[in-house]
Amino acid sequence: MAQGSLSRRCSCRDTTGRQLGSTCPQRRRRDHGVWGYRIELAPDTNGARRPRRRSGFATRDAAQTELDHVRTLLALPERGDAHTATIVSDLIEKALTDKTALPNLEEVRRRIHSGIGAADMPTIADWLHTWLPTQRHLAANTLRSYESHIRLYLTPTIGHHRIDRLRVSHLADMIEAIDEFNDRITEYRASSNPALQALARYRRPVGPTSLHRIRATLRAALNDAMRQQLIPLNPATLLKLPPPDNAKPVVWSDEHLDYWRRTSKTPSPVMVWTPQQTGRFLDHATHDRLYALYHLIAVTGLRRGEACGLHWHDLNLTTGTLTVRHQILQLGWHTQLAPPKTDGSAATIAIPDQAITSLTAHRMLQQAETALAGDAWHDTGLVFTQPDGQALHPARVTAHFRHLQHQADLPPVRLHDLRHGAATLALAAGVDMKTVQTMLRHTSMKTTSDTYTSVLPQTARHAANTITHAIPRNR
Repeated sequence: MAQGSLSRRCSCRDTTGRQLGSTCPQRRRRDHGVWGYRIELAPDTNGARRPRRRSGFATRDAAQTELDHVRTLLALPERGDAHTATIVSDLIEKALTDKTALPNLEEVRRRIHSGIGAADMPTIADWLHTWLPTQRHLAANTLRSYESHIRLYLTPTIGHHRIDRLRVSHLADMIEAIDEFNDRITEYRASSNPALQALARYRRPVGPTSLHRIRATLRAALNDAMRQQLIPLNPATLLKLPPPDNAKPVVWSDEHLDYWRRTSKTPSPVMVWTPQQTGRFLDHATHDRLYALYHLIAVTGLRRGEACGLHWHDLNLTTGTLTVRHQILQLGWHTQLAPPKTDGSAATIAIPDQAITSLTAHRMLQQAETALAGDAWHDTGLVFTQPDGQALHPARVTAHFRHLQHQADLPPVRLHDLRHGAATLALAAGVDMKTVQTMLRHTSMKTTSDTYTSVLPQTARHAANTITHAIPRNR
């Protein structure tokens, strides 16, 4: 193995401008000039020799320490193992060329074990592009989110970094770049310039919850890189982020109603109707052809996609139960029938008597539509369909819900908030938290209690006020 050698150089020149080199009279001083080393690396893949040097060390000891480290690395391959010797020398040469620190002993051992040299190490962009197609086993919406995170945020900000060189500081820079993007979107939206407004039309600021999801995508990709021994640790697990904005449900109390009517602002992103407001909505929608769908969501907490994907064979109106086996996913504007969100979501739940009545009436309506459509009827087996039997589009179900609540002059809630409302109705009726967990099919009690504990005092206060208002008073 090459031992290498040390040397000292200075930049002193004579009157003609030529470097003095070893004839410099100042060389006798121990602190004059800089130290360096020279060593022969293993031949490259083409068999070419690789004499390499590095200088700039303030002392002989510093140069000697690094030269000793190079020797240690070069001694790792077994005698006659030219392939491994090339991998080690590639790593050393890469550091010398890039003027970066030499790889440590553990990193080089890991590279030897994986058989990947510096020249073969992918960038983050390359790795993500390779990794994403291997995730086809995931739910379509999850895969779509991964693709969006990679395309919009990860590749543009950190894609150029070599995967083994990615550091937490690079991820902090990514978060800063996303914050700057948020500022630009806010600025463009407030601008009077139509061109700037157009730039922000189809983009929205990235909130804390989305940041956590972007990090989760990167963490999943880098975990697989660790399994393939490309990296020793996952920097995405070390990145600190602000807590996600998991807004808790807030009941539309009289105070919140007054605030909304004065300011047109909702007190929270997640608002739920009181039992009286829910009843008002259902009364208004009684004669709508999708009444049974909205009623079922309001009393059982089904998700929108689960209600749209419900089949008649999933229902047992005699025993008053339904089994969640499918959901209709929205992928962009396209839809597909898919399994439920999680294994825990695929469960059998009870249907209240009123919902059984509305479903029975809905089946009679569908039978009439089937007869009217004749050969044009699409026999999908779905409970809730378009007038010709085709599946409902979830986005249109949401749009129609907004239309009905506006007609009923009710404060705004999202269709998904009917699911939260079902839990609120149950808690207001004295149902225990464990039963609510079963109804909503949460995998853990913690999810249910963390989400809905906040509405207990709200519903209790609303009930107390209702009782108080029912007492006649003369003064």
